[in-house]
Amino acid sequence: MSKKQIKSKKKNKEKAWHSETMTGLFDLTKKGFGFVTPDDPEKKQDIFISSDDTLGAWNGDHVQIELKTRKRGARPEGIVRKILSRSVTEVVGTFEKCRNYGFVVSDNQKVIRDIFIPKENVGGAKDGDKVVATIEDYGGRHQSPTGKVTEILGHKGEVGVDIFSIARAMDIPMEFPLKAMNQAVRCQDHVIAADFEGREDLRDWQLVTIDGPDAKDLDDAVSLTEDGDGYELGVHIADVANYVQEGSALDREALKRGTSVYLADRVIPMLPFQLSNGICSLNAGQDRLALSVIMRMTKRGKVTDYRIVESVIRVGERMSYPDVAAILDHHDPALCERYKDYVPMFERMRRLSNQIRGRRKRRGAIDFDFPEAKVQLDEKGIPTGIELEEANCATRMIEDFMLTANEAVAEEFMKKKIPFVYRVHENPDPDKIEQMLIFVRKHGVNVEKKHQKITPRELQVALNSLKGKPSEPLISRVVLRSMSRARYTPECLGHFGLAAKYYCHFTSPIRRYPDLQIHRIIHDVIRGRMTEEKMRHYREILGDVSERCSTTERRADEVERETTKLKETQYMSFHIGEEFDGVISSVTGWGMYVELPNTIEGLVPIARMNEDYFEFDEDNYRLVGRLSGKAYTMGSPIRVKVTAADTSARTIDFDLA
Repeated sequence: MSKKQIKSKKKNKEKAWHSETMTGLFDLTKKGFGFVTPDDPEKKQDIFISSDDTLGAWNGDHVQIELKTRKRGARPEGIVRKILSRSVTEVVGTFEKCRNYGFVVSDNQKVIRDIFIPKENVGGAKDGDKVVATIEDYGGRHQSPTGKVTEILGHKGEVGVDIFSIARAMDIPMEFPLKAMNQAVRCQDHVIAADFEGREDLRDWQLVTIDGPDAKDLDDAVSLTEDGDGYELGVHIADVANYVQEGSALDREALKRGTSVYLADRVIPMLPFQLSNGICSLNAGQDRLALSVIMRMTKRGKVTDYRIVESVIRVGERMSYPDVAAILDHHDPALCERYKDYVPMFERMRRLSNQIRGRRKRRGAIDFDFPEAKVQLDEKGIPTGIELEEANCATRMIEDFMLTANEAVAEEFMKKKIPFVYRVHENPDPDKIEQMLIFVRKHGVNVEKKHQKITPRELQVALNSLKGKPSEPLISRVVLRSMSRARYTPECLGHFGLAAKYYCHFTSPIRRYPDLQIHRIIHDVIRGRMTEEKMRHYREILGDVSERCSTTERRADEVERETTKLKETQYMSFHIGEEFDGVISSVTGWGMYVELPNTIEGLVPIARMNEDYFEFDEDNYRLVGRLSGKAYTMGSPIRVKVTAADTSARTIDFDLA
């Protein structure tokens, strides 16, 4: 082949690259450049887009790009040729007033340009107000985007506006539509005679609710009796489906929300308070409708038989986790006397709970026992402390009983082959597992992996070997991050973390839509309404319901995480200059993250580690000094000083102490 032919072939290849177009989602960085993730799953490599080639695309936009000519082996680069759809149509931010106009500075760090607000579009906003601005023009390279203030969320310094703004920015519905509220108001506030038809009357059973001290939406009650050779465990769940009819305004709004959202200073409920705190809540001393799972169990905690029934119940006592734990662990005299009629049942519950938990562990279920951090706020919304809520015998009891009921219900409907919504946790990605195994083995944790896929039992054995060691929380989090995220689906794919073949969410219909959907299916079966037509109806809708509920759950998790980070950042802003002991929780090319005992995490930037020039040793998860050889390794204890707390970015910076 001649040199001329070779040159011509190379030129044609470059031209082919240049003429190739594709579509994908644009991810914008703070520095103005970005990356496009192709829609085509076969094209796994992201395409780099320089700041000069974005065509004004915003983060999350769906774009069409043209690939640039590239050298062999070089990173693919592209040019945005067309913006197919916009992801951002409004922004939540702070209004900054200037003479006869203003700007909205977005709270979203990915919206890197301020929104110009002409005088006629200010809408009464004052300097420092938190507002919502609708985008009217996305601007250009040399022109600011233009918008209109459509909502004033609150004034500067007003209590709760900061958290409200985050929730609003993430599209969490805040107010219930009038039709939904009207339906909620029209619901009876007590059980009526007609509701008893076809139900088992369990009002003379000894039942309690056991929840957090501040809980208002009580959707599960428990009962437990004992005979010579076993137990009868009752898990009684609020019958929300009796009050929220499929397709009603209440139902449509509940599906839109998907879940209640629990923030640092408030609860944004899935259902109006008239239902969630009223007729649906299993309040002590009140007749309530329920779906009850009544299980026969051996003394070793094995379910031998169960039935699912529509019932009417009356809770005897509203108990809290701390009080039950004080009774069982410390035999608190005052509490034991006050609840003397219930103490024998609590003792039975702990015995059965220990057996259930033991069985679950023996089959390989993974038990992540992280303390949960709760930010304490004063009446002005200012964080005053971080409280670590550890699991106790009472929280474990209720968890064990709820899991047992969820598994029984899922198994029942899987075996009946009735359309259903399952909670699944699929096997972890093999590549992530291998990376995790490399890390934990380097930290002295021996994980036996006998087959190609790791089993929950193998992971649990490894985690058990860490009990009580300083590295336990860190290694546990690394293992957790290597796993798939649980989701809802009409397919029964099992639950890896629980080592369960069948699993669903049945026990919280006040605050989770999948549970409410399951209750409707159960009612249709119990009442003999599960016709072929109904089966077809559920097959048609459950895929969409599952997907939407998985999405709203992720949204709720994100807003809960972001509001907690905000309050944690505010809390640490009062401790600038103070020193704390911590553990290196993550190591990156730009620094190392350190977690304090109160679970707050901050960054020690590599640029501020002046004792040496540190390089990132990715294989060993550490930073190593080029001259000294000193290493900072993930999991190592360290002392740091707080240097900065940026509430707008919700980041905390440390220096080495």
